[in-house]
Amino acid sequence: MASWPIYTIIAATFILAAIWLTRHLGEDYAWINRKIIHFSIVPAVLMYYQGLIPKEVFSAAAFIFGAFQLWPHLKNSEFSWYQIKHNYGEVFFAFSASAVAFFLPKEYATALLLAMAVSDGVTGIIRHYYFKRHGFNVKLKKHWTGSLGYVVTAAIIAFALLDAGTIMKIAWAGILMLAEYQPYVDDNLAVPLVGSVLFLAF
Repeated sequence: MASWPIYTIIAATFILAAIWLTRHLGEDYAWINRKIIHFSIVPAVLMYYQGLIPKEVFSAAAFIFGAFQLWPHLKNSEFSWYQIKHNYGEVFFAFSASAVAFFLPKEYATALLLAMAVSDGVTGIIRHYYFKRHGFNVKLKKHWTGSLGYVVTAAIIAFALLDAGTIMKIAWAGILMLAEYQPYVDDNLAVPLVGSVLFLAF
C-alpha cells in the first residue's frame, strides 16, 4: 500500500508524543510514564492489523525504536522520566514487539501485541496507585489487583480477536497473566515468549 509511510509517521507520532508528554510528569512517575508509552503503541498495532502498515515496516520500526532506547542505557544516560537504570524492560518490549509482528500471523500477533501494551499498562497503573495509596514503595512491586486488571483486559482482547473457544480464550488470558506476574524473567520477555508458544494451541 503506497500510503504506508503516512500511517507509519502517524503511528510514530503517537509514541514520540507520549515520550515527550510524560517527560513533564517527571521521574517520580517513571513507572506510570512507561505504561503510558505502552498505551501509545496501540494506534500502530491497529494500523498494522488493518493492513495500513506492513508487518515488515512495523517490525523494523519497533526494532529501531528498541535500539534507540537501548543506546541511553549503554551510555549510562537514561531518559530518567521513564527509563530505569539496570532495567531494560522498555527495550525488551520494543524488540519483542518487532519479533511478534514479524513471525506470527497478523490476527494472533495483534492480540498478543495488545495484551503486551494494554493489559500490561493497565496492570502497572493499578499496582502503582494501589501501593501508593497504601504508602508503600511502588517500584517493582506486583499485586493481585494488577493481575486482575491484566486477565480481564487480556480476556477482552482474546474474545475480540482470537479464533478459539471460550475456555481457550480465558486460558490464554490467564496464562499470559501468570507470565507477567512471575518474578524470574522480565515480563516484557516472558509474555511475548509464552504468548508465542501458546500460538501452537490455536
